[in-house]
Amino acid sequence: MDIIISNSGEKPIYEQIISQIKNMIIKGILSQGDSLPSMRLLAKELQISVITTKRAYEELERAGFIQSITGKGSFVSRKNSGFIKEEQLRIIEEFLQKAVDAASTSNITLSELTAMLTILYKGE
Repeated sequence: MDIIISNSGEKPIYEQIISQIKNMIIKGILSQGDSLPSMRLLAKELQISVITTKRAYEELERAGFIQSITGKGSFVSRKNSGFIKEEQLRIIEEFLQKAVDAASTSNITLSELTAMLTILYKGE
């Protein structure tokens, strides 16, 4: 599994793992039923504590992205399209908030911002 960890970032390591696995599932890189590496193997590959990978897997399971079966491992859950769409909307909202904040500090009006978003969305 291709997970990149930054020790210098503000985001805790377990959150980095969570967000990268979520993105792989949302983008279809990981599909329903795909097996994830064991917590121990992932910890060894990333050179981190098993406790950290355990926390990440527990959060992913709680959020419905994976399911863990004792003695068998962790697997990508059946995709719930409504849930995935909600997750994508949350991510988009975060980006749009950053755009609104930048526009506000630059005295860009809502109509100018809307026009830019329309152009970007339509690919003009």
